[in-house]
Amino acid sequence: MAILSKDEAQQILKKVIGFSKADGIEANLNGSDAGNIRYARNSVSTSGEDSNVSLGVQSYFGKKSGTATINEFDDASLEKVVRRSEELAQLAPENPEFMEPLTQQTYQESKTYFDSTAKITPEYRAQAAANSINPAVAKDITAAGYLTDNRGFNSMMNSKGLFAYNKATSVDFTVTMRTNDGTGSGWVTRSFNDVSKLDTAEASKIAIDKALQSRNAKAIEPGKYTVILEPAAAGDLIGLMFFGMNARQADEGRSFMSKKGGGTKLGEKIVDERVNIYTDPWNENVPASGWGNNGLARKKMDIIKNGVVTNLFYDRYWASQKNVEPVPFPGNRIMQGGNASLEDMIKDTKRGVLVTRFWYIRPVDPQTLLYTGLTRDGTFYIENGKIKHPIKNFRFNESPIIMLNNLETLGKQVRVGNGEGFGAPSLIPYLKVRDFTFTSLSDAV
Repeated sequence: MAILSKDEAQQILKKVIGFSKADGIEANLNGSDAGNIRYARNSVSTSGEDSNVSLGVQSYFGKKSGTATINEFDDASLEKVVRRSEELAQLAPENPEFMEPLTQQTYQESKTYFDSTAKITPEYRAQAAANSINPAVAKDITAAGYLTDNRGFNSMMNSKGLFAYNKATSVDFTVTMRTNDGTGSGWVTRSFNDVSKLDTAEASKIAIDKALQSRNAKAIEPGKYTVILEPAAAGDLIGLMFFGMNARQADEGRSFMSKKGGGTKLGEKIVDERVNIYTDPWNENVPASGWGNNGLARKKMDIIKNGVVTNLFYDRYWASQKNVEPVPFPGNRIMQGGNASLEDMIKDTKRGVLVTRFWYIRPVDPQTLLYTGLTRDGTFYIENGKIKHPIKNFRFNESPIIMLNNLETLGKQVRVGNGEGFGAPSLIPYLKVRDFTFTSLSDAV
């Protein structure tokens, strides 16, 4: 039952709405079938599948609301969860920021569901793992990886007549390759809606090559360096920047988008004019649901255009306070890239550092968007247009705003991440950035 069709979901939700005795009601019905395989020390350790469907019901009386959930769908159970949400609503205090449900919205469908991914079998997962483990063994490398696939749906309905539905598939793969002498490590990640685009052997070869190349790393002094950030590394910091673009936080002086003395930086140039970041739910490489928060319709929209902030994200309450249209948090993020390949960027670098990825990123100062973290799984010193040797990992202290102001070269885009929020699917280019701040060395491989 995990994947309900649009009609099946609508029939259940209509029953739920029909049971309501409250001033209003909103119901969310979601389900998924998921599978995974995990391996470590060149051997599969776990593999499994799970299936789940859940219903969440929010009833409201005036500005008082209550929520209850259930995973049983006979009529008696549906009525029971509605009654329970109403009981909780009557006990709840009034919410001064309560917003009544939306009326029906217009949604444009997005191609987020692929039969190829929905039909993944345990045999496919086993072969995908074997295609990673076998070449590692042949190179005297130890592999640890994880592949997870998902097919699911999300739907909602309310007493104002709104109904929304979307179904999607995804497959995510990560693997870490370690040399058996313990001195080298490589890592790679892949993420797609369509599994036919995934080649775990190709991805694993990249991680194996990095592990072999990163053996016996040398220490160099911390400081400011020109860096080439692979998309996974750049995407981490750009994703964190997105979370700081909430309009309310900016208006209340709690984010890097706040101006001293009041107001926000909306409409101001904050990064290099070559930086263009936008969201587009219908992009074929990173498709996302056409609706988001509480049923708000998503649209293609610039976030930063030619270095200028063009939009912030408004929930419905804050939009009503500011007399603007609400802007839901996007389901994907796309940063416009250039034509340079990684090889081109290396050849054009006199001295610099190539970073595979960041790890254990933590906030330092939300007002400047300063973060700290570590490089990991393949960090290399570049000299006169060539990778000279592997280097020990660094701790960094850097802000994505400073990073995007120090931009030198935009490379080709790569898809990274999946799902909503921090891991939202993204198209991020290779970035060459000057004066990136490394503060200390790390002994971790």
